[in-house]
Amino acid sequence: MMLKKLFWLLMLSLALPAQAAFMCEADLQYGLIVNDRHIRVIEDTRTLYQINDTEQLIVRGDWIKLDAVATSHLQELAQGLRYAVPKVILLASEGVDLAIGTIDHVYVGLVGSEHDSYQRLQDALWKVRTKVKTKFIRAGNSYYIGPRSLENVDELMDPELEEEIELALGTSVGGILTAIGGLASEGDTSLERKMEDLSTRLETMGAEIERRIAPQADTLRKKAEWFCNEIKRLDAIEESLRERVPELKAYDLIVTGKS
Repeated sequence: MMLKKLFWLLMLSLALPAQAAFMCEADLQYGLIVNDRHIRVIEDTRTLYQINDTEQLIVRGDWIKLDAVATSHLQELAQGLRYAVPKVILLASEGVDLAIGTIDHVYVGLVGSEHDSYQRLQDALWKVRTKVKTKFIRAGNSYYIGPRSLENVDELMDPELEEEIELALGTSVGGILTAIGGLASEGDTSLERKMEDLSTRLETMGAEIERRIAPQADTLRKKAEWFCNEIKRLDAIEESLRERVPELKAYDLIVTGKS
């Protein structure tokens, strides 16, 4: 029972932001760079197409002449991306910082920062934060989102990042159990008393996390809901543009599901 409660609390610390969110199938099939002057859709380091300001479209280096309807779609798409992309980059950063901060808070509260395994936990969480930061980048007035970075936008983590989080959790759980196991030599009575104390701390910490983290998680959920609706709206605009511009048929930037 003690082990189950321990795992539950540690998983709760990671899951709170996601639980406060929702399922939204949305992704980018290519990298996307957005700034005030242009929007670039890239594959590796190659620019597939570019929107200059809101009216000029260049596909594979060729300027494409647009009719009035296509120009209107292009303007709406460009304006929407310039508004939404900076916000989702901030959302990604806030989400991972909240999750990592909560995990760190739980671990320090249970074991302390002086435990041998604490640095291993920090190293694993640092890798998670670094991977998120490299997929959602702001450099001055330019914003970059990597391909396949929006999958499960409620979690803002791809399977590779989830593995890093699981590694961190495994490290922390192992450290806690090792610390508990080391108490066995003190005798059964002492061990039982220590575990009861740990159980009390777990319950207290769970309530504290709910009080401190839930409001922040709810704010992130609302931001994620807005972005999900916005990216679906932009997907519809992109599809209308691709129907009128044959040169864009091969490049489906935004893909969304029905959730």
